Amino acid sequence: MTAPLTPPPPPHEQSPEDRRQPYAGWQTQPAPGSAGHPVYPGAYGVSYGQDGPGMKTEVREAAVITVVLAVAGALLGVLWAWLAPHVPLVADATAVYLKDTEGEQAIGVDGTFTLLALGFGALSALVVFLVRRRGGVPLVIALALGSLLGSLLAWRVGIWLGPTQNVVAHAKAVGKGVTFPAPLKLGAKGALLAWSLSALVVHLGLMALFGPRDPDPYEQKPYPAAPPQQGPPAA
Repeated sequence: MTAPLTPPPPPHEQSPEDRRQPYAGWQTQPAPGSAGHPVYPGAYGVSYGQDGPGMKTEVREAAVITVVLAVAGALLGVLWAWLAPHVPLVADATAVYLKDTEGEQAIGVDGTFTLLALGFGALSALVVFLVRRRGGVPLVIALALGSLLGSLLAWRVGIWLGPTQNVVAHAKAVGKGVTFPAPLKLGAKGALLAWSLSALVVHLGLMALFGPRDPDPYEQKPYPAAPPQQGPPAA
């Protein structure tokens, strides 16, 4: 036969030693992260660490991107001077005139620069995305600023490589009635923004389609089940 279960005496009849001992039916839960309670991913607000390479690294990479894009503007200037149509001029004994007053060569000069800048913007955004598959404010600023500096450099390089800016001296050198090209000129200054706008739009599209995704909080694993509590030991 088993011994009958005797309830514990009331608190006023317990000895001081019995009052200090906890009741066996109550199980204290260890703190999160302790040996008896491991921390699970997603529980208790535990983070996985820093998101991204860090601000210093991002600023350093942004500075490199800005310099590379600015230097690449020299190549854009060379292509512009090579591919842009020439505006024909002709001189007589007193002045220099446009040979074809209804020609569209001047529009073609601006259009060539704009198309090249758009292509450079798309290419630079693709290269930056493949090298560093993350966004961030420093990267966006680097794309915009580097592309603008590259466009300014391309503009000046193209003018330097194009026909001479001294129209009078050029007209005297070729002689009266001889056709010669006009200096390279960018009439629509808004074309200087084409590279930056193209780079930002293409990079935004690439990030939206192929960029990293944040984890869905509803797809995380549920909290681990608490261990079963033990009942009071048999007397």
